[in-house]
This record gives sequence, C-alpha cells and structure tokens, in this order.
Amino acid sequence: MAENGLQAAIAKMQQAEIGASAIESFTFYYRQLQDGKVGTIREEDIEPLTGVPVLRDIEVDEAAAKDALAKTVIIKLNGGLGTSMGLDGPKSLLHVRDGLTFLDISVRQVLAARKQYDVKLPIIFMHSFATRKPCLDALSEYPELTVDGLPIDFEQSSEPKLDADDLSPVSWPADPSLEWCPPGHGDIYPSLRDSGVLDQLIEGGYRYAAVSNVDNLGARPDARLAGWFASSGAEFACEVCRRTSNDRKGGHLAVRRSDQHIILRESAQTHEEDLQYFSDENRHAMFNSNNLWLDLAALRERLNERHGVLGLPLIKNTKTVDPTDPSSPKVIQIETAMGAAIEIFKKSTVVEIDRDRFVPVKKTNELLILRSDCYNLDDSYHLVANAKAPKVDLDPDYYQLIQDFDARFPKPLHLSRASALSVKGDVSFGENVEIIGDVKIEAPKPTKIPDKEVIEENR
Repeated sequence: MAENGLQAAIAKMQQAEIGASAIESFTFYYRQLQDGKVGTIREEDIEPLTGVPVLRDIEVDEAAAKDALAKTVIIKLNGGLGTSMGLDGPKSLLHVRDGLTFLDISVRQVLAARKQYDVKLPIIFMHSFATRKPCLDALSEYPELTVDGLPIDFEQSSEPKLDADDLSPVSWPADPSLEWCPPGHGDIYPSLRDSGVLDQLIEGGYRYAAVSNVDNLGARPDARLAGWFASSGAEFACEVCRRTSNDRKGGHLAVRRSDQHIILRESAQTHEEDLQYFSDENRHAMFNSNNLWLDLAALRERLNERHGVLGLPLIKNTKTVDPTDPSSPKVIQIETAMGAAIEIFKKSTVVEIDRDRFVPVKKTNELLILRSDCYNLDDSYHLVANAKAPKVDLDPDYYQLIQDFDARFPKPLHLSRASALSVKGDVSFGENVEIIGDVKIEAPKPTKIPDKEVIEENR
C-alpha cells in the first residue's frame, strides 16, 4: 500500500513539474518514513557542544574580510505567509518599522553594504509559490538589486501531504492547494540545484553564501563573518547563540557520541522522555540562529555525489490537511531543517554570535518589541538595540492576529525601560504610552490606556 502511495506521490509531483532533485529527496525521506524511521535523536546518543569560538573575540583582517564579502551572496528564505499571525499574504511584506517592511529593510541592508565595502553582493530570495508574485512586485521598486545577470529569486519546491493512515497523497477537493506543503527549509539545497542558481553563482565567481530568514533583521551582511568563514576553511558553518529560558523550544547544537560530529536537534526530533534535557538551556547551551554560511563549491560537490539528496535527518510533522480545521483528516508532512546539513559536511563548524544578529519575529509579541523604542534603524538600516528587550506576553484571544494587534497598538509603545509586560484581556493603548519595570495588566472588560500614560511596576 505504501509503495503505491509513493508512486502516486511521485506522479503528482511530476505532473506539477517539481524538480528532479526535489523528487529524489522526497522519495528518500518517504522510504525512511515507510520503514518507521522518524528522525528521533536520543539524549544518550549526544553530548553538549562546548568550546564554541566567539565572534567578538576573533581577529579578522579587514582586507581579507572585504575580499570574502566580494565573493559572497546573500540568500533570504522568503516563503512564509505568516498565517499564524492572521496574514493573508507574504509575511515579509508586513510593515515593521518606520513604514518599512521586512523585505524593504533586508534589501536596504544589502544596498548599504555594497556602498560601504564597494562589492557587488547579490541578494537572492527563496520564494514559495504563494509569496513569489507579490514579493517580486515589491522588489521591482529596487531595479538596482540585480547584479551580473543573476536571478533575484528561485522557488522552493512543494510536496504532497500524506494521509496519516496509509501514506498516500491526501485528497482535499474543498481546497486542492491544501494538498501540498513545503518540505521545510532544508529544501533550499535541492532547490538551489534544480533552479540552476547554484551553478550560476559558482560560474559567476561567487564562493560563499550567507543564508538567513527574511524576518530576522539582525542577520545583516557582515564582512567580519565572511572573513572568518573564509579563513576557517570550513565548508559549512552555523551561527549560534547562547540559550536563555526564552529559547527552550528552538533547535540546539550537540555532538554525536559515535563520531564526535556536530549535529542539530529540533524539538520534533526529540523523544518525549528526553524533552527535559532538550529544554535545559544549561545543559545544551547553544541554539541554532538559522544564520548559515555555505561553501558553494562544496555544496555542489555533495549534491552531485548524492544525486541531489543531501540526506538530512527526517522530521515527521503530523498535522491536519486544513490547518484551520482540527477535524479535517490527519496528514504527515515530510520536512528537513537546513541547519541539519552541519552533519553532512566533514569540514563544518559553529561560531557564537551576539544576540543582535538574532531578532526574529514569529508572533505579535516580538513585533511589539521590534516596533518599540528598544530598537532603531541606523543609516545602514541595521537594527540597533537601545535597551535590553523585555519579555512580553500578550493575551492570544486579543493579540494573536495582526488585525487585532494593530487595532489595539496603533502606535509603538515605549518599552526601553521595561523588563516585562503581560497583558490579559481586551486592552487598547494610546499614543506615547510608556511601560516601566515589570508590568502586569489585567482587564475583565474592554479598557483603553490613554495617550502619554506611564505605567510603572507595582503602581
């Protein structure tokens, strides 16, 4: 039955003109799933990663740094729709600061770096089918982006969602688009190959790629990092941050006991009995920022050796075919994480970065902080922290969706003197409201905080 399911899935992908490497990858992981392999990494098989070099302590020659940046391409993952925030379009087109979107700021960071270092520095976006057209329309405002005839984007592949009972491609006539899903951001590798972009970059003289999520505005172009990666001799590197209690859910780096190789473990790859160790920020101290550095020639060599299939660890993701309807049929989505490629390359490494290179926005509480006076944009469109970001907890009944959030926070808050903010209930905030210290607001009925109000801890 499962073999029939695989052939049906392959036929469906071929009919949709999915690339050959993507189909090979899907087939590879399908067979693992068929054999009962779920990609679990047990605690007894790993040990904590220690002795990580810290970027701020590494000396990098300025000329070498500029030379490395001149051979670098910036690749931004830009396939998300932000549905968890109630968006009906690309998340990268959400306005975040000073009337600018994630896309605007990412582009302007690159343009500023080109001017500062006098380098070409291409930027290429990995889009999904859903984000490609609106984002290309927005990028048309920056005609100077294209360099050396390189494309401004390539499209990630899609794969069928699988019926959880028999692993056949699920059918959902009510909305056939929901029959498909992205294969996780590990799909960047076969998609770079299938699109021809990998070959174009190498033939154009580019040696390195700096890869990051478009919603992480901290991951700006960095010549020192490029210089460090070039001098390291590594084929793959992951920027890591030191975990805090707020980072217990993100994937962490560890060392595999059997061969002492660095690996990435995500929560979905953790056995239930090991979750206490996974979430222990003192035991596993380094988490993956999803800012990666690739040696493009080494990547092409690995992909060619493996016929387009890197063989990243499988992530089995069980959901419903309609994410908004928990009563719809259960499906399995086969996914991989791009950071897991650290175990594929013999010459791989990590570097600890400062927290200012990891400022993601996954929920509205993070958006509230990013829009506040805790940050500003400098002349190079770098996100500069003015204060330590407070911990913000917003009632999901009133603030989870962007429309509800914007209605209740029409203007940015002043949070630079806040340590924490918790809001329970339906509370709207006026203009120039300031939070000081650790503030908890509970409203049993709809409440409006007036303009210029100062709310202090224990007041």
